[in-house]
Amino acid sequence: MYIAMNRFKVVIGLEGEFEEVWRGRDSRLSDVPGFLEFRLLRGKADVDGGYTLFSSHTAWHSEEDFINWTKSEHFRVAHRNASDNKRLHWGPPQFEGFSVVPGV
Repeated sequence: MYIAMNRFKVVIGLEGEFEEVWRGRDSRLSDVPGFLEFRLLRGKADVDGGYTLFSSHTAWHSEEDFINWTKSEHFRVAHRNASDNKRLHWGPPQFEGFSVVPGV
């Protein structure tokens, strides 16, 4: 199993708008081979930093399945308007990818 995560520093006060962007997204992930699960995670606000931490979390059968999705038309459609929402967060998301350790 492979876990892909993107961390977003969302501007305090714009969290609801950020969440609505994700609710309205046409990701078509359920149509993608190897896709298992999606979650949008909301952390605590960092008042001094001016942001609330969010993470998008997807689970895949394999890293290869995830990479294939990033090269697909489904990926392009899901991300086509991403630049429209730059004002909602500080900088680009930070990607983190993890392979699940078997037997642990």
